[in-house]
Amino acid sequence: MQRMRMTAWIAFAIAVCIYGAMTVWTLPAISQAAGGLMPFDMRPGGYSRGEAQAFLAALSPQGRAIYLGPQQRLDLVYPAALALTLGIALYLLAPFNRFWKGLLAMIPVLGMVFDYLENAAVRAMLLVGPSGLQPGQVETASLLTTAKVIFDSAGYGLVLVFLILWALRRWRRVSAPQA
Repeated sequence: MQRMRMTAWIAFAIAVCIYGAMTVWTLPAISQAAGGLMPFDMRPGGYSRGEAQAFLAALSPQGRAIYLGPQQRLDLVYPAALALTLGIALYLLAPFNRFWKGLLAMIPVLGMVFDYLENAAVRAMLLVGPSGLQPGQVETASLLTTAKVIFDSAGYGLVLVFLILWALRRWRRVSAPQA
């Protein structure tokens, strides 16, 4: 159990550092290089073919290089670190048997899978550019983005719920009168 907790904290530290780098460096640089338009990864509700074309048309060559380079390299490690953090947290915090704990821990793993698939789809769109986009290509990438957000949000939400339940149980134990 101690090793699992340590792994979760290390994965958490890695995820926070990478997320920090993306939010203060790569994603703002990409957005600025696209005239203020949000990168695909930051559109939780997805995007249309027209929105994808507009973003790709506005994106400068330097912005494309940042997206295909540092952003995608950071996004190789981030989904795994996040899934490991949330998965272990769910496993440790959920007040259920091992089967249900394991099942809950799979939610962030699905978020990770959709994130990696999204990264590949975004890379393909960046490589073909605005004129080469196919309608199905954008629809698939957009669905993958939305699926990633749904599973990651579910993981965050469940961890929050189980943390609150854990804190309430602990508070009740501490404040219970000693007999």
